[in-house]
Amino acid sequence: MSAIYLVRHGQASFGAADYDQLSELGVRQSTLLGQWLAQTGQDMPLLVTGSHRRHQQSSAACLAALSHNCGTSAQQQLQDPGFDEFDHQQVLLRLMPQFADRAVLAAYLAEQENPARAFQQVFAKAVARWVGGEHDEDYSETWPQFKARCNAALARLLECIGSGQSAWVFTSGGPISAICQRLLAIPDRQIFELNWSLVNTGVTKLLYRPGRVSLSYLNSFAHLENARDATLVSYR
Repeated sequence: MSAIYLVRHGQASFGAADYDQLSELGVRQSTLLGQWLAQTGQDMPLLVTGSHRRHQQSSAACLAALSHNCGTSAQQQLQDPGFDEFDHQQVLLRLMPQFADRAVLAAYLAEQENPARAFQQVFAKAVARWVGGEHDEDYSETWPQFKARCNAALARLLECIGSGQSAWVFTSGGPISAICQRLLAIPDRQIFELNWSLVNTGVTKLLYRPGRVSLSYLNSFAHLENARDATLVSYR
C-alpha cells in the first residue's frame, strides 16, 4: 500500500501586494514540519509541488530542515500545476469588483471591527457564488473544472508511485478539499466548511492500492502543536 501526503502550504502574505510569498511564520511552519519528519523517521522519496511560489517555498523549507536533521533529501521532485489553487482573486472580484482597487478594499477593512472576520465573510459569499454554478460564464475556471483538474492531478501522481512508496505533495487548501470531497462524497454546499478549517502546513494522508484511494487522516498539525506555541497555528 502506498501513501500520499497532501500538505497545505505555509502561511502566505495575506494583505500584501504579492500574496504568493511565504510570510516569516509560513517559513517557520514549514521548517517545523521538516524537523518533525526527521524526528519521526520519515522521508520523501517523491516530492511534488504545484506551480505557486508558496508551494515551492514551503517544500524547500521543509526539505532543508529534514535534510539538516537527518541527511535525507527527496529522491525525485516533480511539479504539477494541477495542484494549484483556484484563482481566489478572480472569485472575489466577480462578487466585489470594487475591490480591484486595493485602496477601496483597505478602506473597507479599516471600517470593520474585526477586519479578518469581515473579509472572510465576504470571501465566503464570493466562493458560494462560484460554487453555485449560476454564474459559470463569469469565471475562467468553473468549480466543476477546478475539481476535475485537482483529481486529475492526483490520478497522474498515482501512476508515478510504486507499491509501498510514499509521495509528498505541497499544494493549497482548495485542491486538498476537492480531493477529499470526492473521497468522502461531501456536498458542494459543505465542502468549504472543510476548506476553512485547514491549517497552514497541515498534513492530510491518503492510502492507495490499485483501484482504491482512501483517507487515513485529515489536517494533522502535530508538528505545530509540538512546539507549544498557539501563534504557530494559522488558517490564512
